[in-house]
Amino acid sequence: MDHWGEIEKLIVARRADRLAERVKALDEQGRKEVAARLPELLKELRGRFDRWDDGLVDYGSALRVAGAGTFGGAAAVASWLYRRDFAPQWDGPDTDVALVLAVLADRPAAWRADLAERLVLRMRVPDDRGMELALALLRETGIEPPPHEPLVAGWVSREPPRSLSDDPLLDHLLPRLFEAQGVGRALQWEKQPQRGWLGALLRAAESGRAKRESLIDGCVRRFLLGGTAIDLRFFVRLHEALDPSPAEAAARARDYLRLLPASPGPVAELAVKRLRACGELGADDLAEAWESLLFRPERKLVRAGMSWLDRSVRRAPELAGLIAAPLASAFAADSAELQEKAVELAVAHAARMTEEGRATLREAIELLPPHLGRRAATAFAGGSVAEAEPAFVPPPLPAAPERAVAFAPPIESVEELVRDGTRSWQAWERRLAGFVALAARDRAGVVAELRPRLIGGPHWTYHLESWDQVDQWFEGATRSLTGTAAAQRAWLRYMPKSRLAAPLRLLLHRAAEILRAVEEDTLPPLLLATPTHSTGHVAAAELVRRLEVIEAAGAKPLAADLQQALLRLPRTPDPEAMRRAARLTSGAGRIVAAWTCPEVAIELEWRCSHGGEDHDWHDRSHHHDVRLVPSATAAPTGLPLVDLMLSVPEHSGDAEHRAWWPSMLPSHREVAAAYLTSHVLRRYWVEDTVGPEQARELARAEGPVGTAFAVVLARVLGDPRLPESVDVLLETAARDELPAAEVGRQTGLLVAGGEVRMIDMIAGLEAAARRGAHAHVWRIAATALPTLLPAPGERPRNGLAAFVALAAAAAEWSGARGEIPEVRAMAARRGGSGLLREIRRLHDLLTGDDGQEG
Repeated sequence: MDHWGEIEKLIVARRADRLAERVKALDEQGRKEVAARLPELLKELRGRFDRWDDGLVDYGSALRVAGAGTFGGAAAVASWLYRRDFAPQWDGPDTDVALVLAVLADRPAAWRADLAERLVLRMRVPDDRGMELALALLRETGIEPPPHEPLVAGWVSREPPRSLSDDPLLDHLLPRLFEAQGVGRALQWEKQPQRGWLGALLRAAESGRAKRESLIDGCVRRFLLGGTAIDLRFFVRLHEALDPSPAEAAARARDYLRLLPASPGPVAELAVKRLRACGELGADDLAEAWESLLFRPERKLVRAGMSWLDRSVRRAPELAGLIAAPLASAFAADSAELQEKAVELAVAHAARMTEEGRATLREAIELLPPHLGRRAATAFAGGSVAEAEPAFVPPPLPAAPERAVAFAPPIESVEELVRDGTRSWQAWERRLAGFVALAARDRAGVVAELRPRLIGGPHWTYHLESWDQVDQWFEGATRSLTGTAAAQRAWLRYMPKSRLAAPLRLLLHRAAEILRAVEEDTLPPLLLATPTHSTGHVAAAELVRRLEVIEAAGAKPLAADLQQALLRLPRTPDPEAMRRAARLTSGAGRIVAAWTCPEVAIELEWRCSHGGEDHDWHDRSHHHDVRLVPSATAAPTGLPLVDLMLSVPEHSGDAEHRAWWPSMLPSHREVAAAYLTSHVLRRYWVEDTVGPEQARELARAEGPVGTAFAVVLARVLGDPRLPESVDVLLETAARDELPAAEVGRQTGLLVAGGEVRMIDMIAGLEAAARRGAHAHVWRIAATALPTLLPAPGERPRNGLAAFVALAAAAAEWSGARGEIPEVRAMAARRGGSGLLREIRRLHDLLTGDDGQEG
């Protein structure tokens, strides 16, 4: 009888249900025949699809059923069932488990038990494809599952049986529930005691099928094993649903005590609750519990520990001898509220403390802010600590690094010319200068070296509508020089027609005029605008020397190159260089001789747009789209690109090579900063904003600083990804060039507008204050506070109390005095929140009332 022919037709037709019936009817010889032919059929089916095609998956159920019913050994069946080509892991749970079980039903019990173990040990994750079949076989055979953590997580990842008490796996897997990794994450969303595994386990405990004591012990054991809050969330809920009695808690008191120092917050809270309820703790256990809690970082737990300590000592005054060490830990808390509460408790119970405890607290007083330290000192040191040095003395500002160093010379070889790209403005300037100098000095030699590298290469650049990047223009220049260009007059054809930011337009004009000079064979012997210093400056004497070289060669300087060179001249005049320039006969020489650095006034406005209309920044009801809009006022110079650069148009357009802009305006840093302000605010379609490198280049440039520089510095200072921004602030402050009040105003606006997180701004400012800029940080914070403080009835911003605490610390370190009206008004409000306490402390410090008690 042809068993195989009928089996093959059913597999090809993908009729797994009928196939199961047919396979069960096969005799031993028929099974062997089918088993021998299956690999050949699989190979044939696989050949119908591409390597990456998933069409073979459609035959998976039929192939699995055929193999499960015909292969002889359990190992062979296990391997066949989960071949990757027709049962990939990503294909979801099996839908043919019942059919597979049906064709396995007549196998010997030991054989099926062997298969069950093999399938279990193949599991790697709780949602493994084979989990359903493995669990079903374990339930059918009744064997003890092998120890395998993914199996336990897989068991609980599925809905529990309607009657968990009747599940054969319960006795085997329940003890492992509290030990296997992955169980907590699989059950983290279980919340309802009436549903899911939480409800099933509670019902099993009520019926006696699972021992209540075992479940409580299992939870505590799991807590002691450790894990994240997510890993332990389910076990916390199960433990609380079981609600251990005071007697049950007392029996596990030592375990609960072990959980207090380092377990996740929810677990520690649970332990506190049970320990306080059991009421049978000895003095040593209480001291251990309080010290563990008051040393933790979570404010909620520290407050709970203080409340427990206070009530216990009031009920049993003899316990006062145990509280010094825990309270000393709380003196170092990162919350002024907790420090104040700790001092309050220490003072309240001081009379009952031992001399050893009082000494412990005296040593810890230096951890407190001065106003609390003086209060504690009055109680524990007779007031002598009030004159002690503060716990932290900020260092002086570090010296500013050198503003500029010599710029690297131009590229000097064709090999270097080809290898170096446009990764930075420095590399671009060296490459551009090297190309011009090499071509002017030995055009034939450069062509001979470059042409073999370019001939036959792709010309995709010439298929673009415009060249928006400088390296495209550079390629055009090299191809024009070597005669491999795909188009003539490219300098005219490919200049972008779209709106460009002025610095980008200057960059492209410089590149385009070099391409034109190559085409027209009018390249000068060198460029004028190549920097002489790392800031981007060109020394006046060097600029005049270059003009002399060009004039001696009978050449003409390039127009955009000259205008960029003028923008790079230092602000301080060089009379001797100007006299030399005046002796030149070229028009460029006369321009340089008459040049004085233009003065530019920059204004920056915050605008909020809604419905196509601009609204005042402070009108929060229309605060949808926020923009920074710069404007500039400068006397025209008559040089078109210079005037364009100094005008700062409101709509700057495309911003390619944005990081290069500060180096193009090294004597006008506020103008350069104004261009960058359009890219300071976060936009969902732009991943990167202005970074610390641009801020550092602005800090080392010359010229006045104002609102534009301040907003750039404030923005990078509040970016947690840019810790080096603190160095920029310190460097600017060390040169006495930091507009601290304006940085503070922009800080307040950036935080209020959600552009910068309060916590990140605090971190940056605190780092700066601790490294010597405490006086500057105070001015920044003092100016930001009026914007950040909430109006009456308005909810304070998250982290504002910490910002006020930082302001107070900076004020204290710098000896600041002088009332701030907004701080005074808020300090007069009713309430006892942490923010109000910090505000009152700041107000008292500024007005001379430091809270010292007489």
